[in-house]
Amino acid sequence: MKKSDLRIGDSIVSRMSGETDSKPSFILVGCPVDEGVTRNGGRPGASKAPPLIRKHLFKMTPPAERSDSFHDLVRNARDLGDMPFTEMEDMQMGLAARIAPWLEKKVPVIVLGGGHETTFGHYLGYRQSKLHHDIINIDAHSDVRPLKNGAGHSGSPFRQILEDSGTFCRSYHVMGLQPQSVTKEHLEYVEGLGGSYLLKEDTSTEKVASRLEALSGEIESRILMTLDMDVLDQSVAPGVSAPCPDGLPKSLLLKTARLAGEHKSVASLDLVEVNPLFDRDEQTARLGALIIWNFIYGLCERRDRGVV
Repeated sequence: MKKSDLRIGDSIVSRMSGETDSKPSFILVGCPVDEGVTRNGGRPGASKAPPLIRKHLFKMTPPAERSDSFHDLVRNARDLGDMPFTEMEDMQMGLAARIAPWLEKKVPVIVLGGGHETTFGHYLGYRQSKLHHDIINIDAHSDVRPLKNGAGHSGSPFRQILEDSGTFCRSYHVMGLQPQSVTKEHLEYVEGLGGSYLLKEDTSTEKVASRLEALSGEIESRILMTLDMDVLDQSVAPGVSAPCPDGLPKSLLLKTARLAGEHKSVASLDLVEVNPLFDRDEQTARLGALIIWNFIYGLCERRDRGVV
């Protein structure tokens, strides 16, 4: 008999092994790292986010109007669990190794961070697979700061990516920037390497959609999208590494996640900087889970349109 009140956690397959002989509808993996946040002078705690986001995501139901299709998508997905807790650079390399085979097979990848240093490991999966791609980052900060004592941190991942030897990242685009949190030199650096930026007041879902389309001209175009929860106003996202007193509304990030899921060129998404140690009634973790739910909903719509 078909179970009523079905939840995502009832359907998704948890499989920690490296088996890659099948092709899931999408994969989910957590990266519990925040050493980069500490190195950057931020508030550690983001390493505790992946299991909490997963807990709230797994309690959610398929949307009623698309229940069967959504359930089928989730039933054919795979949860790879969380990366073992190690030194930051080792965890980044481990994340790359875990997701690279799926990127090669064109399986959508969802990564739960972790601080924004998570995204450097996410990128390394593309490099390991030799996949050219573009990056869209929705963030209050540009995260192109120089390394500190030769080491990466949560404020440096996109400089590391753009300056990586033999890089496979074609361009970097950041939206939602807080004007008081980004320097002229950093904006010039982004533009000087062929990227673009939008300040918070200029950021909208329409601008995100426009950028997605602009980057999707090639048949093999791939987009890595990263969503930093500190771009949101702290009234709706208090539990982050760097709270924002005048951030974007949650509706923008929810709609952006749906757009990303729907779009054929978005090959992967990560959600970073949820910090449960500073959350209120798990409010930010719940919102993070809803953002991932919207991305999965978008994947469902993508598949129903026959777009792979």
